[in-house]
Amino acid sequence: MIFSRGGFWQKLLAAIALFGITLAPAVAAGPASVEPAEISARPISEFHIGRPDKQFGPLEFVGGLEMTSSTRDFGALSALRFLKPGSDFIGVADTGFWFFGTLVHDAEKRPSGIQNFRMQQMVDSAGQPIDEKWAVDAEGLAVKDGIATVGFEGDHRIAEFKIDPDMKAPFRQLDFLIPAWELRRNRGFETVTRANPNGQHAGGLVVVSEKSLDKAGNIFAAIIEGPHKGVFTVKRNGDFDITDGAFLPDGDLLLLERSFSMAGGVKMRLRRIYGEGVEKGAVADGPVLLEADMGYQIDNMEALDVWTRDDGALIVSLMSDDNHSILQRNLYLEFVLHED
Repeated sequence: MIFSRGGFWQKLLAAIALFGITLAPAVAAGPASVEPAEISARPISEFHIGRPDKQFGPLEFVGGLEMTSSTRDFGALSALRFLKPGSDFIGVADTGFWFFGTLVHDAEKRPSGIQNFRMQQMVDSAGQPIDEKWAVDAEGLAVKDGIATVGFEGDHRIAEFKIDPDMKAPFRQLDFLIPAWELRRNRGFETVTRANPNGQHAGGLVVVSEKSLDKAGNIFAAIIEGPHKGVFTVKRNGDFDITDGAFLPDGDLLLLERSFSMAGGVKMRLRRIYGEGVEKGAVADGPVLLEADMGYQIDNMEALDVWTRDDGALIVSLMSDDNHSILQRNLYLEFVLHED
């Protein structure tokens, strides 16, 4: 682990990194270029540190990777979506970068490496890199039919981009329905995902804020596409904030959550929100499937995706955001979600 349990100063520095002070990425000069990066990936075979357990409630740990790179811009990975199940992916970093690559698995179906990794800085309408982090604090991502839909904090917005080898400026912005004054500066749209195409929302976009709370203390969210658009909230459970989410095949919404305290350090949690609660005016809630602290292989877990493996297994993929801090790590974790 990169966090030392009981180490006050390490926890303090981690808190500073976790909540907004990061090392600056490299500043591009002129038009943004695609930057290939060599990724070193150390396999993670145990989720619970020092223990061989594989089963954690309905989740079975498959394996993971600790990723490093000499490329200065690598890190701050906030959202991930697979373009091909368990293989080619696209993502956004909260420093205003796109990233792309291919996840590789071994013969036992465990993640074993990252290939063809590359990054590109987000650009304005003139094709020039955007260097102000507040303007490109990308946190959430959904993909469909060659379109990437991105949620931004700070300058709160939901924007759509054409997925291309040379990414351009967004071609439109979407109405996110939630009153803008209800969104906290650094607690905006962390989850941008698409509902089940065969369900009540017909594959429409759903957005969930990290920690923008209504008067009852619940977290603002909205269905911004489909036949039943409207604002709803997610019941806040404890001191956890929402960092990403994806819909499961049965229509339930799987949320990734994170908490931090000086006493307990970083924690992560997976919560399954009942699909019928995702509707206009409702307060959505559901059970916790997994909770982990620094005794497990976790970090600042920010990205989640769900996909089906070639043997039919339902896979949950998680990725962490290191905030460009020497005290944090870029992790990729993979679980089978057993539905029986």
